[in-house]
Amino acid sequence: MQDDDAVIRFALKILEKRVSYDVEKQKLTSPDDSKNYVKLQLATYEHEVFACLFLDNSHRVIKFEEMFRGTIDGAAVYPREVVKAALQCNAAAVIFAHNHPSGVSEPSEADKQITKRLKDALGTVDIKVLDHLIVGSEVISFAELGII
Repeated sequence: MQDDDAVIRFALKILEKRVSYDVEKQKLTSPDDSKNYVKLQLATYEHEVFACLFLDNSHRVIKFEEMFRGTIDGAAVYPREVVKAALQCNAAAVIFAHNHPSGVSEPSEADKQITKRLKDALGTVDIKVLDHLIVGSEVISFAELGII
């Protein structure tokens, strides 16, 4: 188990170099890049965590932020706080991500509803929602499912 944790920490460092937050920001060039990054960030939690990848106009990562923590089967998500955080870092686009500790990756009706509420709220300030990723036994993309 301890060796696994060391490997995960090492993999996170590699990904953070690729998806850096400095002047030479890297683009997320494929959905798989986003999926792999959020999976490493969220897969080990035993409770739900809702996070945002804030991106600039060229889809370079400005910031990854864990916004809300919940219980084993849910997390309260507040659109006002997401909009505020997006504006604070001057984001042009956002990718949402959250984990399902149960391992079931399929989006719930509540997942779909909060995504719509967030998309509507961010749309009022011209911030695009590119995707919502759910991390379970696999990573599911709302964009790939045609939900966004």
